[in-house]
Amino acid sequence: MGKASSASGDNKELSDFLRSRRARVTPEQAGVTPGPSRRVPGLRREEVALSAGLSADYYIRLERGRVGNASEAVLEAVARALLLDDVERAHLFALARPQSVVTVSRSALPRRVRPGAYALLEVLRDTPAMILDGRMDVLALNALARAIFADFETMPICERNLARFMFLDPVARELFVEWDMAARMVVTGLHLYAGRRPDDPQLTELIDRLSEADADFRRWWAAHDVEAFSHGTRHYRHPVVGEFTLNYETLIFPGDPDQWLFVSTAEPGSPASAALRALAGRIGNTNDA
Repeated sequence: MGKASSASGDNKELSDFLRSRRARVTPEQAGVTPGPSRRVPGLRREEVALSAGLSADYYIRLERGRVGNASEAVLEAVARALLLDDVERAHLFALARPQSVVTVSRSALPRRVRPGAYALLEVLRDTPAMILDGRMDVLALNALARAIFADFETMPICERNLARFMFLDPVARELFVEWDMAARMVVTGLHLYAGRRPDDPQLTELIDRLSEADADFRRWWAAHDVEAFSHGTRHYRHPVVGEFTLNYETLIFPGDPDQWLFVSTAEPGSPASAALRALAGRIGNTNDA
């Protein structure tokens, strides 16, 4: 259930994704008049095929993951028929054309953080910041991020992962005021990575572990939603400084698109700004001691 890819010739991830998107589109959205005996949610396969200008047989094989050389024009037509947004469209292309993705074997190699990226974390000492990869492994973080989230650098390497923290550490459910929203967004990010790296063994192990341990993760993973959380806000309930809200931005490193910087900032003069100063003061006092 939790595997990112299928060992058979069929592309199960593509199949599941297309079926989940098809079920989401109503006949009215697609300009189809539903008949009285309609039994399925969303569109029928034949209706998607008609809207995309494909034969029903071809689309059925595509949805079953049995078409390995779908053209860009075909995928564009399917994306339009299923009303995919830009992130979903990119995910469809990654799933349907894995040969265009960078060799998967790289994903199993240890991630190296450049010295300049470490220096950037130090420059950002007044705001929580961390460097993650597409699998949500925490590669590096500064002192303020450790004070808010967790001291990932003291954990075994295999456990330094934001998704593991969200679903397996009870601290996360207390820390995130809107835990459901934050946790589900982590799942959508993992699905995006799975589309680019379908044969990553560490990702498969992570998905299996979380699926076994948490019902929320199982349900959200099965939904096949994808989202690029590039910016937004998060509400926290910290045991030391109480509740506060931070804005976040994610910035991809140009030299490695599978590494990105997650930075949280506070509005000047806000309670969040005071909370960060208080935490920074505690860190300073601890270091001085």
